[in-house]
Amino acid sequence: MTFSKSRPKVGARPGTLAIPRDSPRPRIVVLQFDEHGIERFEIENASDLEPLRGSPKTTWVDVAGLGDEALLRAVASVFGLHPLALEDAVNVPQRAKTEVYQDHQVVVARAPRLDRAGRLSMPQVCFVIGDRYLLTFQERNFGFFDPIRERLHAGNRPIRTLGPGYLAYAMIGAMVDCYYPIAQDLSDELEDLEDLVFENPHPDVLTRVHVVRRQLLVLRRVGRPQREVLVSLMREDSRFLPESLHVYLRDTLTQMSQIVELVDSSREWAATLAEAYLSHVSHRTNEIMKMLTLMASIFIPLTFVAGIYGMNFDYMPELHDRRGYYAVLVVMAVMAAAMVWYFRRRGWIGTSGSHGSEGS
Repeated sequence: MTFSKSRPKVGARPGTLAIPRDSPRPRIVVLQFDEHGIERFEIENASDLEPLRGSPKTTWVDVAGLGDEALLRAVASVFGLHPLALEDAVNVPQRAKTEVYQDHQVVVARAPRLDRAGRLSMPQVCFVIGDRYLLTFQERNFGFFDPIRERLHAGNRPIRTLGPGYLAYAMIGAMVDCYYPIAQDLSDELEDLEDLVFENPHPDVLTRVHVVRRQLLVLRRVGRPQREVLVSLMREDSRFLPESLHVYLRDTLTQMSQIVELVDSSREWAATLAEAYLSHVSHRTNEIMKMLTLMASIFIPLTFVAGIYGMNFDYMPELHDRRGYYAVLVVMAVMAAAMVWYFRRRGWIGTSGSHGSEGS
């Protein structure tokens, strides 16, 4: 995976938006609720959001798609967003962070997704938390918040009554939940690759180890700032995330810390497997070279004897003996057997036993 950040031109003023090229036109879905009921509707014009600002109900405005700058700026104008807050929402991806402004707080979070081809991506969601509203900006609908919508429609009392701060916590928790299955799957895959490294060290195994290691690196690069954000949310004195939410955030922080630890240990494991693969291949190569060298060492004296008796001298007594041919074969066989016995005694071939340790 590579990070392709949408950036404004060099020297552009703060708040300049760089719309991602492939992001669709925003689809704005509004959920407005309290403990008594919930309403859902879609809007086309930002002006339709104006009546929602003064509602006593909690309002969640989900903006899925960043392909219309004019509409995005109109939405930001309705809710009085700081230009830098809108920049964080649109110029993706950003490092996970939190910023407190006068009328709202911004939290940037990212979560992992695997496509059907097994490619890992880390889409971003920007949360803007106000007194009675929550805005979420994402490149497209990634499905992170489907469980939250189900809880809202089911009438879950805490999420219906504790305001936009609790709703934002629930969404961030849902995004953190996306990390663990992927991190665990990568860890399980390393376990399978470990067996292959020692049983069948094919080059494809090393390639797969490197792919898993790279995916773990991406998870770590994104997951660590996410953990820092959760720590900041617990320590900040913000009216948008009151102290009563800290106990919930602490639970999410614990989960995120466990995920980061799992990713770190898996990365070390992947590095160890890569080293073990190279070591195993090197060992096999050394064993093959040793065997070839020993075979050559056995045949060198036999070639020497054959070379001597292959010379065309007339006065070589052994050449005229009827038993000379068989005698030479016997001598050569004895020489070969003696060398094999010596090599085995030294532990250079066969199983190294006590003799091998003595000889070495």
